[in-house]
Amino acid sequence: MAKDRLVVIGGDAAGMSAAAKVRREQSDRDILVLERTDYTSYSACGIPYLIGGLIEDSDRLVARSPEKFRSKYDIDVRTRHEAIEIDPVAQRLKIRVDGDREISEAYDQLLIATGAHPFCPEVPGSEAKGIFGLCTLASGLRVQEFMKQEQPRKAVVVGGGYIGLEMAEAFVRQGLQVALVERAPEVMGTLDPDMGKLVSDALREIGVDLFLEESFEAFEVQNGRAKAVVTGERTLAADIVMLGLGVRPNSELAAGAEIELGEKDGIKVDGRMQTSAPNVWAAGDCVATYHRVSGRPVYIALGTIANKQGLVAGINLAGGQAWFSGVVGTAVSKICDVEVARTGLQERELRDLGIDYAAAVIEARTRAGYFPGAGPITVKLLAEKSNGRLLGAQIVGMEGAAKRIDIAATAMTAGLTIAELIDLDLSYAPPFSPVWDPVQTAARQLLKKI
Repeated sequence: MAKDRLVVIGGDAAGMSAAAKVRREQSDRDILVLERTDYTSYSACGIPYLIGGLIEDSDRLVARSPEKFRSKYDIDVRTRHEAIEIDPVAQRLKIRVDGDREISEAYDQLLIATGAHPFCPEVPGSEAKGIFGLCTLASGLRVQEFMKQEQPRKAVVVGGGYIGLEMAEAFVRQGLQVALVERAPEVMGTLDPDMGKLVSDALREIGVDLFLEESFEAFEVQNGRAKAVVTGERTLAADIVMLGLGVRPNSELAAGAEIELGEKDGIKVDGRMQTSAPNVWAAGDCVATYHRVSGRPVYIALGTIANKQGLVAGINLAGGQAWFSGVVGTAVSKICDVEVARTGLQERELRDLGIDYAAAVIEARTRAGYFPGAGPITVKLLAEKSNGRLLGAQIVGMEGAAKRIDIAATAMTAGLTIAELIDLDLSYAPPFSPVWDPVQTAARQLLKKI
């Protein structure tokens, strides 16, 4: 009797988490993984730090190589194999190998873990050399090689999201003159503008020229190379351009198979990570998910979510029972010494939902004020007026600031009110916190308003 065959499309966080889990539960399962690049199971979040020189060797970003999956886990990982068509009726895949020849493979169960791709609007010059998006390790290595060969002096980053800010810092660390274009009034659109301003100020302090409230319109190209970025207000010379306009789900393969899509064209799945097609599952940056605070569908591409969804899919593919219950939108980043964190909903989102809320912003210190290394921290909390339910949190500050967001993320996941957050028995010692943790100090101020 032939073994039940699991085919996984995509060899990074979600795909390999699922494949490894299935192998741990079922030692004789036939598992095939298709990966279009040369790399598997790597930290995409570490790529800006590789380009910036904080990480010296790209191998340190790879958790498990294709060779290790083959030898240790007995998983048939095939690199440079790109799935280009799914036939859900015949349960077969059409695959492009090494960019040219095509083959076909059958599956009994299929997991789509195709990730996301950087967004680039259709503007003149977008195909020119020297313009990069950052999403895979292969794309990061292309940036690194370009910088080594071309020795650029001027960089322009288009977009002020997480990747845009981290790459702006990376370019500064490598000695480039850096400009950043953002159409919003402040960078980091996942923060409220008052908190985003703190991040904008941090970028200016490290030497980044910010051009806010300016729309990106085109690239100037000379001899096939990008030479400038054109906005509605000016032209910015560039030897290298980094797109930081966010990502979009790689869901075209699923759409071509008439698999149902959801929020922002992410693949629609249930809590078990099943799609609308029989025997087809999906996980990671290619899927839409559920926001536990708003109660609505959402698309958020983060490695933490991808790994958890991959584990849930793997448990279910191995015959177990697991459920992914959604997200609260927690994320952290840093610009040199300034740490940035957020979770839950923003004021704009709360207004759109029609929720009557209150907000409080406080400034404090990361440690006891008298202790060496104490730095500033600004905390913003949002809560529902009618019942005190915590709805969102944003933090900007020096070392020790960002991970405090986990207090708020835990509180929202548990459905705690502001009063219950104040009652939490948090740790204290002068090297780590003031007597009242800044998050609880913000909660005390917010409680006065609700």
